[in-house]
Amino acid sequence: MSSSQTKTILVTGGAGYIGSHAVLALKEKGYNVVILDNLVYGHRDVAENNLKVELIVGETSDRALLDEIFKTRNIAAVMHFAAYAYVGESVENPAKYYRNNVVGTLTLLEAMQQAGINHFVFSSTCATYGIPETVPIPETHPQNPINPYGESKLMVERILRDFDTAYGLKSVSFRYFNAAGADPQGRTGEDHNPETHLIPLILLTALGKRNAIQIFGTDYPTRDGTCIRDYIHVTDLAQAHVLGLEYLLNGGESEVFNLGNGNGFTVREMIATAKEVTQRNFMVKETERRPGDPAMLIGSSEKARHVLGWQPEYANLSQIIDHAWQWHQKRHR
Repeated sequence: MSSSQTKTILVTGGAGYIGSHAVLALKEKGYNVVILDNLVYGHRDVAENNLKVELIVGETSDRALLDEIFKTRNIAAVMHFAAYAYVGESVENPAKYYRNNVVGTLTLLEAMQQAGINHFVFSSTCATYGIPETVPIPETHPQNPINPYGESKLMVERILRDFDTAYGLKSVSFRYFNAAGADPQGRTGEDHNPETHLIPLILLTALGKRNAIQIFGTDYPTRDGTCIRDYIHVTDLAQAHVLGLEYLLNGGESEVFNLGNGNGFTVREMIATAKEVTQRNFMVKETERRPGDPAMLIGSSEKARHVLGWQPEYANLSQIIDHAWQWHQKRHR
């Protein structure tokens, strides 16, 4: 493989939470990076001031724009994070999710195919599995999504399989569990509006920006009655994407990998750890279960460790929350 110095990677959704961390990881390995982001959820200030790479504002469904990008920049591969990812919204407005997540991706893949670019790293999700039959969940687990968000990601995985068979487009799809934390150097972190993820909601409560943190359901068959989730540090997630890219650039076949910690933490454990890290007390409200929340979601990442040599660096929950806390204090003062 030629040196990464000469390779330019297009990162769609690179101004968003996970995409921005992938941009940092790529830059650290010597790649050139171009971001394509519509800035609906991405942050211009983070892309321009903290990531310091070229930002193109636009949609993955804009074929003319994609053709222009591929014609004028020597793109070696695409990392695709651009997607809508609110489960509840996907149930209420599935058209939005199928149009953006499926049609937008298909347009991107067609433009890549025409431009002769055949390496694609895809941000998929554990939501393609639906309710787990076994825990930890392996990649071979049946895929039965229970919402349009999960369905939209599964459709793209199927499109990628067919594009490989028909056109030789090689892809790595990462099905990940709960991304958490922030860049240890504080250059980027999580900042969604609306915010639905547990750690930022807890930290916004600790900062006094919210009145209380809610626990949805305390009667699950878990060690303390609250849901168990697998949290993976976003920097570790980003490193896996670079390893996946290099696996493809070195001639690897199309593959799918889970990315998770392999450990689960309950909602109560998350809150207790956050109180410890922040040294702040805040109100916790217990309420009814939400429909469709599985008791336990934990992924097996053995395959990524074995095939890609991936080794998570920040598996400790206190560390994950501490990095997020440093970012939130700076971002929301």
